[in-house]
Amino acid sequence: MPKMKTHSGAKKRFKISGSGKVIRQRARHVHKFQERTSSQARRLANDVEASGPDSKKIKKLLGK
Repeated sequence: MPKMKTHSGAKKRFKISGSGKVIRQRARHVHKFQERTSSQARRLANDVEASGPDSKKIKKLLGK
């Protein structure tokens, strides 16, 4: 059976932490910051952990 390929879209969007958690960026943190308050922009800047059921699927896409 051939090796599973890593999903190229997932590898650009997610990282696995040292303890095995899936880290993702918050939505709406790319552009149009003039429409947001500074507190919103700061909150969106922090990366967060993906939810449990999602992280299992993401790890499968990443081949982990």
